[in-house]
Amino acid sequence: MKSIIEAQDEIIADFSLFEGDMESTLFYLMELGHKLPAMDESHKTEEYLVKGCQSKVWLYPQVQNGKVHFEADSNTEITKGLISLLITVWNQRTPDDILNSDLYFIEKIGMSRMIGSQRSNGFASMIKQMKYYALAFKAKQL
Repeated sequence: MKSIIEAQDEIIADFSLFEGDMESTLFYLMELGHKLPAMDESHKTEEYLVKGCQSKVWLYPQVQNGKVHFEADSNTEITKGLISLLITVWNQRTPDDILNSDLYFIEKIGMSRMIGSQRSNGFASMIKQMKYYALAFKAKQL
């Protein structure tokens, strides 16, 4: 499995291929969302809805062998692509790995140019929720 740094560097390399072409970049982001494994319908509940997102985003966490596994889905294609980026970086990581990592890929791929302020707030909410789950699982391990 790639490290968090390797996963982020791969994302940066993939997005650099579009050289600022916003239409192609957004299309690619939506394509990433389509590749996200299907989420169990029973997990699409109010309990797993990420607060602070304009779109509906469901995020279901569980711990397997000390590592956090995330399932996610969204009702919009771009938002589903955004959560897929976070899952690429943080899925199957220990709670400490998630809590201590720096998500530098966001700035490097020019995320702020890609998505508006409303989606930026939602993306920040997704990050916050994933870190919250990691913190909760870490507390359970102690």
